[in-house]
Amino acid sequence: MFALGLTLVVDDFRRLLTRPKAVLAGLVGQVLVVPAAAWGIALAWGLPAEMAVGLMILAACPGGVSSGLLTHLARGDTALSITLTAITSVAAVATVPFIVDLALRHFMNSGAGIEFPLASMVRGVFLLTTVPVVLGMGLRAWRPAFATRVEVAAGRIATVLFVLIVLATFFSQRQVLAENLGSLGPATVLLNLLVIGAGFGLATGAGLDRRDRIAVATESGLQNAGLGIFIASALLQSPAMTVPSVVYALVMNFGAIAFVALMRRRASGSGGGPLTIGGT
Repeated sequence: MFALGLTLVVDDFRRLLTRPKAVLAGLVGQVLVVPAAAWGIALAWGLPAEMAVGLMILAACPGGVSSGLLTHLARGDTALSITLTAITSVAAVATVPFIVDLALRHFMNSGAGIEFPLASMVRGVFLLTTVPVVLGMGLRAWRPAFATRVEVAAGRIATVLFVLIVLATFFSQRQVLAENLGSLGPATVLLNLLVIGAGFGLATGAGLDRRDRIAVATESGLQNAGLGIFIASALLQSPAMTVPSVVYALVMNFGAIAFVALMRRRASGSGGGPLTIGGT
């Protein structure tokens, strides 16, 4: 999140006023469509309670910081993608606890021995999302040249740390993962494909141009899985609930890369003109 903050300026948040339709479409996709899709898939797949809550935790998380790069590679609007990631990361202090609380109440039947630590969750999400973003923005405003120099290094360090977290969680929960991969694997693949398609469709319905559609779709398909792992393991103290975030961390990158390849191929095939899904 600090690395994300280093890339941001105040104007990135002003897009909420200058391009409200594009930002609103992205926020609806990330804050409403992704959790709703995860909820429906958890019910349809009949996932075990802890896996269902873990999937909802993942869906509640803001967009992943790699969405800007992948949006750029797909020839989408990178600035819009960064804005959406920033806004959802700051808003996560309110949206994540609300969605996780709903999931716990529904799937865990409130009597499963897991209490909802509202204060701890709000504080933890605030410290992990809002504070680093603000600090990164502050450093960029105070020392722009220095921030530019360390931006790449900070991004690489963040990527390495994320990979280490995923690998460590994967290793520690390999038994639970093996027991649930048969249902969780297809569920996460479907979730990823569904929310990417829904994000693209939502942006199309809002009348956005091709580059904005790509940004909204990419943002919808990439989640901050590291935050999901932290919430499940540190705040809810349920290592099993980290498994959906670990699986999705792998799945979402394959889905995003496939989406990037599709968008680039269709953009080349159409000579850079309007881009649609399904050839229509």
